[in-house]
Amino acid sequence: MNKKTALIALVLTLLFFQKNYAQEEDLNDWESWNSIGIKYKLNKKWTFELEQHVRLKENISEIDKYFTELGAKYSITKQFKVGAAARYISKNDNTGNIQGYEDYFRFHLDAIYKHEIQDFTLEYRLRYQNKNELGVSSSEGDYANQHLRFKASVGYNIKNWKLDPEASAELFNHFEKGETNGFDKYRVTIGTEYNMKKYGKVKLYYRYKKQLNETFPETKNIIGLKYTYTIKK
Repeated sequence: MNKKTALIALVLTLLFFQKNYAQEEDLNDWESWNSIGIKYKLNKKWTFELEQHVRLKENISEIDKYFTELGAKYSITKQFKVGAAARYISKNDNTGNIQGYEDYFRFHLDAIYKHEIQDFTLEYRLRYQNKNELGVSSSEGDYANQHLRFKASVGYNIKNWKLDPEASAELFNHFEKGETNGFDKYRVTIGTEYNMKKYGKVKLYYRYKKQLNETFPETKNIIGLKYTYTIKK
């Protein structure tokens, strides 16, 4: 009970300070990231996943983008995995003189290492990401928007408690022809996941995102909801 009380107090404290920090910076914009997916475990080595995402912006009043993602992971060892995924994105551009939905293609490659220390589960992920707008060539000024992303996550297993807490931090390094390159944003996330066993898993999280090296950095508060149903061969 002491462990549960301490962890709940920690999560509430993080939310309290995050809320005050957001108010100090006059952050008014909230986003909502929602997804539903099917995961297929072919065997102990291969896992495939198909997901559909919808994201809302401007205080959860406008569609930001929706996309479909297909990915796969391969377990080299019990702790180490590699993965890849591709997504087709429709992004709502509702600012400027020319507005409407723009189509993008994005793919990423992952290297993931995961291990346990007593009741803690730690995971580290290195991701290469490449995104391009469809229908616009490099001669028209469209070059691949690329990132290297490093993410560190920690989860804690509370005995006889189904809503185990999770936290992560992720740093983005941007590189693109004709643009300012370097570390350009970070994300901090706290959340929990509920396993309904044969009915799938539901994950709920809060995420804070902020740009780096900008005079007026863009900041976002994000509420996320994810449902995944797993099929095993």
